[in-house]
Amino acid sequence: MSVSFQSSVLSKPLMAIALIASFASTQVLAAGSVAEGKSKAAACGACHGQAGISANPMWPNLAGQKDAYLLKQMRDFKSGTRKDPVMSGMAMILNDKDMENLAAYYSSL
Repeated sequence: MSVSFQSSVLSKPLMAIALIASFASTQVLAAGSVAEGKSKAAACGACHGQAGISANPMWPNLAGQKDAYLLKQMRDFKSGTRKDPVMSGMAMILNDKDMENLAAYYSSL
């Protein structure tokens, strides 16, 4: 009886630690410079708006999106996992740091 009680008591803190670690690792992936992202965002503004709010419903708003989400989308466009002729071409010229910076910038808006 004490063995099952002990393992359930110990497993809850371990699960909590694992959950916290998974959130922390997501933040690290998307760490970037807001200032450098802003300087790189000029080309993005043509479709997504200078402040990340698109005037055209065809193109999504980027302002306020979570940085990890934005980073994943840019990486998916670059790798070809997500396909769009314009965005794939735009993502191809970005390196990982550029993408992290852009994600940080747009998520800060």
